[in-house]
Amino acid sequence: MARLPARSLLVTAAALALAGGCTAPVAAQGPAPRAPAAAPSAPAAAPVATPPPSLPPPPAPSRLWPFRRLYHIDYVDVREIARHYGLRAAWATRGQSMHLLDAGGRVRLRFTDRDRDFFLDGVRVFMGEPAVADRDSLWVSRIDVIKTIAPLVRPAEYASLLPAPPRLIVLDPGHGGSDPGKQNFALHLDEKAMTLDVVLRLRTLLETRGYRVLLTRSDDSKLAPAQRADLEQRAEVANRAHADLFLSIHFNSAQPGVRGTETYVLTPQFLRSSADERRDDSADRALPGNRQDMANAVLGYQLHRTVLAKLQTSDRGCKRGRLLVLCFAECPAALVEAAYLSNDTEARQIATPEYRQRIAAAIADGVDAYAAALAALRRPAP
Repeated sequence: MARLPARSLLVTAAALALAGGCTAPVAAQGPAPRAPAAAPSAPAAAPVATPPPSLPPPPAPSRLWPFRRLYHIDYVDVREIARHYGLRAAWATRGQSMHLLDAGGRVRLRFTDRDRDFFLDGVRVFMGEPAVADRDSLWVSRIDVIKTIAPLVRPAEYASLLPAPPRLIVLDPGHGGSDPGKQNFALHLDEKAMTLDVVLRLRTLLETRGYRVLLTRSDDSKLAPAQRADLEQRAEVANRAHADLFLSIHFNSAQPGVRGTETYVLTPQFLRSSADERRDDSADRALPGNRQDMANAVLGYQLHRTVLAKLQTSDRGCKRGRLLVLCFAECPAALVEAAYLSNDTEARQIATPEYRQRIAAAIADGVDAYAAALAALRRPAP
């Protein structure tokens, strides 16, 4: 579980954007505060462009949740979430960890005081703000409820804000050309080569399943010499094609002992990204990709849980980030960090064609799971 801010292996927003979406560790932070900091922080260093003034506001939520003001943030009682979804709230550890259980006693959701992640059906999902304990209950931020928890627990409430199942998919192999991405020098592995190989395999699988597929690159090249332009143009490929889905494929890097899978979707307006210890001015900006906040939540979760199940890898979380490849996509978009090139055990697996085929198959199954979740919202009632 990810305490705020201690115990996390996250990255700065600037490092995320400059790396084009790949993650890296930072040094351990100081003791965790009891609540989100109210003081303003320095402006973000991440290269995120200001959206055009004419950008319409994000869609309104399907339900207005009752809330209280705690630490200068609107918070919703976890017990209210339980009541709304017909679940039973019970302390796992009083004052610290709370479970939401269904009628059969199965734990559907788990929240922990001061943690910015929660678990939905055993899958780790990150919020913008930590859960906080107050008045014999736990509370989570209202925007996290609207933009993350509610669309995942009951997407039918957001059916009018969700798209049809995807038909045209744009696949983006991370890095390329003069940008090798992450490298494992001992095993002579470059991220740019591994992502391209996975994407070529993934294209074949998706086309076999009836999807139309376009690639941002099909060889060892970049879309533009400058890194920022290269990253922005990857989403533009999807926008020009009027794609239904954009997926960027990457491999990760951290300390040698870190392993597992992360999935990123764009951070909603007014929330902190998973890498950010403090809220900054970039959170106030509505980005073009924020029009797809609800769909992004469903997409990220379905992709992440499916890849975890198929690869049997460690759960590093379904996370949020203002990554340039995601900021300007006009369709639902996600970035998958399938495994760690910095971990020699995982890197040896990545080096084999068999494992890269497994990664491609897992992502294809994740696309199918996302499409099925959307299709279920359009079936006529019996």
